[in-house]
Order: sequence, then C-alpha cells, then structure tokens
Amino acid sequence: MMITGAVMGFAIAVNSGSPTLGFVGAALAGAALSGIFAFLVLMLMSNQVATGLALTLFGLGLSSVIGKPYEQLKAPVLGKLDIPVLADLPVLGPMLFRHDAVVYLSLLIVAATFVFLRRTRAGMILRAVGENHAAAHALGYKVRRVRFAAILFGGACAGLGGAYISLVRVPQWVDGLTAGAGWIALAIVVFASWRSARILVGAYLFGGISVLQVNLQAAEVNVPVEVLSMSPYVITILVLVAISIFGQYGAPGSLGKPFHETD
Repeated sequence: MMITGAVMGFAIAVNSGSPTLGFVGAALAGAALSGIFAFLVLMLMSNQVATGLALTLFGLGLSSVIGKPYEQLKAPVLGKLDIPVLADLPVLGPMLFRHDAVVYLSLLIVAATFVFLRRTRAGMILRAVGENHAAAHALGYKVRRVRFAAILFGGACAGLGGAYISLVRVPQWVDGLTAGAGWIALAIVVFASWRSARILVGAYLFGGISVLQVNLQAAEVNVPVEVLSMSPYVITILVLVAISIFGQYGAPGSLGKPFHETD
C-alpha cells in the first residue's frame, strides 16, 4: 500500500503539476489496495498473512511497471509552511515550525485518531470489534463493516506515507523506493503496544535517526555506510522493544482472527 501510494502520488503529481493532487491520489490508491485486501479476508475469508504477503508482492510489481516511465524525473516542489513568529524561534523554530503542510496534517491525524478512539461512540465500537468481535456482533454491531472501514483508513494513511517519501523526502521515483519503511511502521505499532503517543514517538525516532545517518554520510564520518544505513531500523526496534518490556502488550484481542457470522 505504501509503495503503491508512492508511485501513484508521484505519477499524478508529475502529470498534474500539483503535489496536493498527488497526495490525494496516493491516499485513494492506498485505500483501493487495502479495499482489495479487506474484500479477500473479510468476505472471502482468505488467510490474512498469505493475502497480505501476496498483495505486498503485487504492489511491488505494480509500482515497478507504473514507475518505469517516471524514473529520473523530478516531482513538483511542496512548499514549506512557516508558522509566523514561532518559526523564528532559535533552535526550536526550524525544528518544529518550518515544515510542509503534510507534516502538520500527520500530527492532526494522530490526534484525531486518539480522540476518535477514546471519546466517540464510533471509536468505542471500533475498539469493541477489535477486542472481541463475537461480543460486538452479539450486541448488533456490523463487524465486517467496521473492519472494512478501518482497513480502508489504514490503507489511505499508508498511501499518504508513501507519497511523502516520493514527493518530499527524495523527491523522485526509483524502484523499491520505500525500502521496507512499511514494515518498520508495522513494527512501531506492535512494539508501541498500540498506543498513539508511543507510536508517534517511535515514528519520530526513526525519522530523526534516518536524517542523522544521511547527514553523517554526507559529512564522510569514518563509519561504514552499511552500518549507518541500518542504524535507523536497529535503534528504533531496540528502543521500542525496551518500551514494550516495561509496558503492557496492548494488542487487540481479536487481532488477526477471522470473523464468522455464527461466532
């Protein structure tokens, strides 16, 4: 979903000249692929792990085919959104208040998701379905419908993440651009025990270390390139494992379990 969003976002942005349309297209592409996954596992009851791996390989192949004509092209620039006054603060200003709109949108998505899950009836229903789908079904909730919506939302967010890599972080298209970032995102969720705040910390930790290793390579520090390249993945996982050891493993009770109407 992430690499599909990356290639579709890049292609749409290049053809339209609008990064905004690129991000919208990436979200729709991620949601479309996640919709296929949801249909297969929720309606046809296919194995979730096997289906996920199959769609991962499909996404990699599809992105290679779609992205081939766009290699060596540059994406349109997404401008920075400097926050008045705050952006001029020493040290903290450039770090926190001189980013593009998508960075601030991502923070809003995390905050909105937290509020949705903790403070709204629909969020409570979603949590109930995740914790015990049989009990939620007994109470009259549409388990498949709830799960389908949640999967679509997750796919759209994955598409946005992929587009950010191809449109902002790089910004160009090369085959295999995401380099396993989606798996790191999955690991962050697991080791952060499904807690929004921990997930945010883990994501920023990974991003910060990724930027640091690029800067160290540019500075020609006397450290093997291979060690610097793997450092974001290793350090992020080690820190999140340490966090999970001292906290509760908060995986939803019905995570990964197929739902049958007779449950």
